[in-house]
Amino acid sequence: MSELRVIPLKGIPEVREGDSVARHLSRALSRAGVSLRDRDILVVKQKVVSKSEGKVVRLDGVTPGPRAAELAEAEGKDPRIVELVLRESVRVVRSGHGVIITETRHGFVCANSGVDQSNVGEGRACLLPSDSDASARRIRKALERSTGRRLAVVITDTFGRPWRRGQTDVAIGCSGIDPLLSFRGRRDSFGYELRVTEPAVVDEVAGAAELVMGKLDMVPAAVVRGVRYRRGEGGVKSLLMSREKDLFR
Repeated sequence: MSELRVIPLKGIPEVREGDSVARHLSRALSRAGVSLRDRDILVVKQKVVSKSEGKVVRLDGVTPGPRAAELAEAEGKDPRIVELVLRESVRVVRSGHGVIITETRHGFVCANSGVDQSNVGEGRACLLPSDSDASARRIRKALERSTGRRLAVVITDTFGRPWRRGQTDVAIGCSGIDPLLSFRGRRDSFGYELRVTEPAVVDEVAGAAELVMGKLDMVPAAVVRGVRYRRGEGGVKSLLMSREKDLFR
């Protein structure tokens, strides 16, 4: 087992629409005196990517429809936010206790379609990237061109979990890394054949990086070094459970 190291990338300025996330990361790496190595994983917060792609919406330009107004009344939420939640979803899975659980257009099942008002300024809301796997791929290719290294990129967001309180970061996009490690067919130390063991390595990477990025520390990226993974372009879409097999839907 190799040593695992997680390096926070500090000092990344406020990201604006049209900014190059790869360029911001390169400058942060230079300031930190970090030279990338082959198989390093760059972990980037979703909000950085969303801001660069123009996914921040002014609420004064959002007109709630009847369904949004009704749901907002029931859950005690801003009807403009609920309108965005509905626009970003394909269906509402369940609502209650001030939370709206949706299935997003990306296929994620999460709270409020990932619509978030933190760290974007008064009267604004941030949406998820349209295609986080494609975003991760663009960032990876730009960094590989500038460094000559073979890298992986993971884009993360904060999700809750069924049956458990609290939240943790998970991967919503990735490139250059196979999201799953499959141990099916291998035997444990007692000779038992593993049948369903598939660690979601990109989610594990996301959780590890969150420990140095934090929620309030304004550190939107990190380098994770020493992870054993397979190269791949399956993307996070390959992690999504089909509705037929999802016991929560």
